[in-house]
Amino acid sequence: MPDSHPTGGRRGTHGPQGVGVLGAMAIGIGGMVGGGIFAVLGTAVELAGGATPLSFALAGSIALLTAHSYARLSATHPSAGGTVSFLDRAFGADLWTGTINLLLWFSYLVTIALYASAFGAYGARLWTPHPSPLLHHALISAAIVLPVAINLLNAEFVSRTEIYIVVAKLLVLLVVAIAGTQSIDPARLGVGTWPDLPRVLTGGMIIFVAYEGFELIANAGEDARDPKRSLPPAFYASVLFVIALYVALSAVTVGSLPLEEIDAASEYALAAAARPALGPAGFTMVGVAALLSTFSAVNATIYGNGRLAYVLAKEGELPELFERRVWNRPVGAVLATGFLALLLANLLDVTQIAIIASAGFLMIFTAVNLSAWKLARSIRMHPALALLSAFASGSALILLVVHTSRDNPIALVLIAFSWCGCLIGEAVYQRVSGREFTVGDDPPTMPDSR
Repeated sequence: MPDSHPTGGRRGTHGPQGVGVLGAMAIGIGGMVGGGIFAVLGTAVELAGGATPLSFALAGSIALLTAHSYARLSATHPSAGGTVSFLDRAFGADLWTGTINLLLWFSYLVTIALYASAFGAYGARLWTPHPSPLLHHALISAAIVLPVAINLLNAEFVSRTEIYIVVAKLLVLLVVAIAGTQSIDPARLGVGTWPDLPRVLTGGMIIFVAYEGFELIANAGEDARDPKRSLPPAFYASVLFVIALYVALSAVTVGSLPLEEIDAASEYALAAAARPALGPAGFTMVGVAALLSTFSAVNATIYGNGRLAYVLAKEGELPELFERRVWNRPVGAVLATGFLALLLANLLDVTQIAIIASAGFLMIFTAVNLSAWKLARSIRMHPALALLSAFASGSALILLVVHTSRDNPIALVLIAFSWCGCLIGEAVYQRVSGREFTVGDDPPTMPDSR
């Protein structure tokens, strides 16, 4: 949700009463059910086959463990800075936290590419049954260029339209999940259709990016009505709701279509899954919802990520160029975000993008869980549970890396390159610029762009 972007939202936008449980839940659900499910469902089925619902449940269980760490951190140390603030509070502002913060910005950048890729796939298929690569890439590019322009010219468009799009896409997905139960063939979900356990586990880790949005609830800490009472239940309820939704949608997809048909429609699998129960109208309905959802997700993520870059620049972790504003907007940060996302979306396939994004967020969540462990006494969390959460997300990351090294070595090289780039870039920038890390109780926020 735009008002709770990764930098900490615009203060006061929720009125004098502040954000309650339902408002915080809406932020979490809107952040998770963005473009991820439209983009990665086919990728998960390719790996996990009939066990795809189990893969989504396993990924969701790791998200739920990490959500508990976020819930305790947010309740005790409410801050518009969210993840950035928790890491800085636990470990101090240094090269380590600077690198993870930079990785957070990069990982959101990769999710923009993921959403744009899904927009291109669904849009091209709605346009014609046999789209050309040129049309596909033109739509991908449009899905990034237009939101960049919107963010530079009229950023308030993001917050004015987002709530309606979130409601519309949830209604469509619930219709597909409920109506699709009529066309499920239980034999397609049977244990006999499951691959070996490592592929089931890996399927869940590759699509983990579909769950990352719950962390945006933490950015509502400053605007929460009562952080101790409203934020923890919002974390738990939003993640549990999305787990149930994703498991249902994946069961409908795998149970309604032969695996070879899902493979053929991998990039728009959810629309194909709606056809058996709802006919051609169902395919079109899901396709339109996917276009609205992914475009909205690109728009909101550019909005938030541009401001995250601004905050990191103010803390001395990115060049001063990212601090520059025109019309009270972070123009340099928005343009850099859009340009890099444009390159990733057009040069990589959706599986590689999903792997890079999921690996980034698993690393970030491991760091946040370790922050919860370090601050366990002050946030009233059992240290063993914090370590278990860190172990779960860290183990998932290792599993994903091992699988990627065998099946997609190019993606592994890209992960290593981007992570090393964050580390080396942060170290070199600090040495060359002479700027020092600075951090307070809360990172600086962007002024209103209205």
